[in-house]
Amino acid sequence: MEGRIVKVSGPLVIAEGMNDAKMYDVVRVSDKRLIGEIIEIRGDKASIQVYEETSGLGPGEPVVTTNEPLSVELAPGLIESIFDGIQRPLDVIRNKVGDHITRGIEVDKLDRNKKWGFKATAKVGDKVIGGDVIGSVKETSIVEHKIMIPHGVEGEIIEINSGDFTITETIAKINTKNGVVEVIMLQKWPVRKGRPYKQKLAPNMPMITGQRIIDTFFPVAKGGTACIPGPFGSGKTVVQHQLAKWAEAEIVVYIGCGERGNEMTDVLMEFPELKDPKTGEPLMKRTVLIANTSDMPVAAREASIYTGITIAEYFRDMGYSVALMADSTSRWAEALREMSGRLEEMPGEEGYPAYLGSKAAEFYERAGKVICSGSENKEGELTAVGAVSPPGGDLSEPVTQATLRIVKVFWGLDSALAYRRHFPAINWLQSYSLYLDTLKDWFAEEVSLDWEEQRKEAMKILQEESELEEIVRLVGIDALSIKDRLTLESAKTLREDYLHQNAFHEIDTFTSIKKQHRMLKLILMFNEEGQKVLETGALFKDISNLPIREKIAKSKLILENDLQEFDLIEAELKDQMASLVPNGGM
Repeated sequence: MEGRIVKVSGPLVIAEGMNDAKMYDVVRVSDKRLIGEIIEIRGDKASIQVYEETSGLGPGEPVVTTNEPLSVELAPGLIESIFDGIQRPLDVIRNKVGDHITRGIEVDKLDRNKKWGFKATAKVGDKVIGGDVIGSVKETSIVEHKIMIPHGVEGEIIEINSGDFTITETIAKINTKNGVVEVIMLQKWPVRKGRPYKQKLAPNMPMITGQRIIDTFFPVAKGGTACIPGPFGSGKTVVQHQLAKWAEAEIVVYIGCGERGNEMTDVLMEFPELKDPKTGEPLMKRTVLIANTSDMPVAAREASIYTGITIAEYFRDMGYSVALMADSTSRWAEALREMSGRLEEMPGEEGYPAYLGSKAAEFYERAGKVICSGSENKEGELTAVGAVSPPGGDLSEPVTQATLRIVKVFWGLDSALAYRRHFPAINWLQSYSLYLDTLKDWFAEEVSLDWEEQRKEAMKILQEESELEEIVRLVGIDALSIKDRLTLESAKTLREDYLHQNAFHEIDTFTSIKKQHRMLKLILMFNEEGQKVLETGALFKDISNLPIREKIAKSKLILENDLQEFDLIEAELKDQMASLVPNGGM
């Protein structure tokens, strides 16, 4: 069925004669065959958001519907790939037409010619349902790509073959009540529809990130949601890069949604160089990148986060733990606002559409810990972390507020901390995690029974510091008692030696949870022992000038396999404190 363009307004094209079209159908616009998607229908007129540059289009040009929703292709070949917002492979386009994406270019989303070694695990006679794993492909040296029965297919395997196949060749045949279905490795799934699962579970394990301020004070659960709002230059992208590199996830999907081109270039240059800490292989071997830079058409930004989360759900369905990074959802919301304005919809707060909150919720609700579809009861987790770039760092603006109503972890970045070169610039007095109670048992079991007490004690010291600094600003340091001055010293050590972490230092960039526990214990021991010896009449300046403080500061550089060094520092700390006690008795 063919319609005709009647109006062009930037990325929005209105076509008439679209009687048989449906919402969210993909269409081809004009003879240039630009990709678009129907976002509104009134009578026989359809409003189409076009994912490519629309300059040069005019009324009367044809619009052809494909009668299919915007979908992603799911098969071996996803890992290590770099796609744009609608899953076009950028390396293939570059090889075909050069550095700039040509309008209307049509390329296969995944390679149809490459053969993959399929190893069947199911056998003839097995009863299968949608989501069941029937075999696997070694996609990279790290990732075992599990081939699943498509959703909606149920029956008995009558033929299955191991060997080398392309993603469109038949690997199995299933006898269903509607006849024989041929199974290929390639599946398609509409991006705006969440992939089904059996049951959603409560997240009960932390996603360890190796970032001390996150893991200790504001942990995110596997299958949880988090947001990183902060003004420009406060380090959102570096925090997300750190999470992508170090977070305890088997698959990483990184979406650069409307980001600056040079930032995406950093990611593309850096990830192949980075070594995965668990396997020693390049990090790209378990990563999918979606690059939608700020100079690409605005409508494709809106699609990019759905493309990314659908790919992430596919790997979750295999039973993997997946981490999704969206940088930044503000650019996605701006794309929504632009399209809404062109559709002449009633604007909500600050011009954003009235449905901004429900669209954000729709996206974040697709994260979670689930029992995947199929008869095997395998568990998978999808953790979603979105960056938000509020204009001028104003956290009361609509995108931040809509996000905070949905997510359970808030890592608030602070421009004042960034200005003081304190990174990660997460403000410990503003941020929060609603997973702390849920994860308490895990930390007690896996790390230490006193973990929760230590965390509370450290946070108490940091909060007391904030109150004491207020007094110091008003009446000066001399107004404080000696005990309060020691609290300030301990808080300074916490801030500078524990919360401050160098992302570019080979040792400090990642700290295991066991090492975090030992570091925190050491700093709290300094505070506790110091308060004790103060009561015996020891001098504050002697405590603050103890030689052991340098070792405490450098404990962040102790190697992960040398944690016994902490025992020596603790013993030395006790000895030096004891030496300050007047007359040798405490």
